[in-house]
Amino acid sequence: MKEYYVHESSYIDDGAQIGKGTQIWYFCHVQSNAKIGENCVLGQNVFICNGSIIGNYVKIQNNVSIYECVELQDYVFCGPSVVFTNDLNPRAKYKKGSMGYKKTLVKEGATLGANATIVCGNVIGRNAFVAAGAVVTHDVPDNAVVSGVPAKQMGWICECGQLLKNSKYCPKCKKEIL
Repeated sequence: MKEYYVHESSYIDDGAQIGKGTQIWYFCHVQSNAKIGENCVLGQNVFICNGSIIGNYVKIQNNVSIYECVELQDYVFCGPSVVFTNDLNPRAKYKKGSMGYKKTLVKEGATLGANATIVCGNVIGRNAFVAAGAVVTHDVPDNAVVSGVPAKQMGWICECGQLLKNSKYCPKCKKEIL
């Protein structure tokens, strides 16, 4: 008996690893050798590619594709239609395969807003917040808030989600962001 839920419209390839308590909803596809942690939620039409790594308690909203060389650590939130790339200069005629892919790492607790695009080869820091529609073309520091095209830092955010104004001290949970 499975310790996770998969809707009947979804496909889980042999060799995929799925953690206890994870829920995979309508029209998803998880390829072989993908790793999904415990207590994750994959919304409608989510694709998890061979070799992808998804941590525990990750929430991936509708219409997100996690390609090879993308890793999401624990407690990451991907809003609807977040886009990941894994090749900086793809060509249909000249295929490079995975040798040309660049790793993307989204660290623990980060939030990626709806329709954000994460260009490969970058690291999104712990508890960072990428605004809806932003295009990330460079690393994002821990606890940074970024927005725009290309994404630029607009401020800081606490692990609890409180935006910080002119300080790295959170008035809500009393933590200091170092």
